[in-house]
Amino acid sequence: MSVINLQVRKKGNITLPVELRSKYGVSEGDILTLIDLGDGSFLLTPRVSEVNRLGKRVAEALSQYDVSEDDLIAALDQEREEYYREHYAGKPSPDEKA
Repeated sequence: MSVINLQVRKKGNITLPVELRSKYGVSEGDILTLIDLGDGSFLLTPRVSEVNRLGKRVAEALSQYDVSEDDLIAALDQEREEYYREHYAGKPSPDEKA
């Protein structure tokens, strides 16, 4: 464990040292989670984007099963239409013009 002193600047900004940003993969625009430990100290942790994590899993699955993005989109459109028919039978689809 290392101890690093940071200076709080105007508007509460702090700069994380480049070594820590590199070590933990933190870049501009990333979201961090601040946890108030209640005793005058707090914990700051990088928050992993669920969108990025899930996107990587989808990309891996597409590659593994040799499915193109166009195939995936077409299948999702078909599933959406089927779901709509099953749950809203008799009502026009949002994609259909009135």
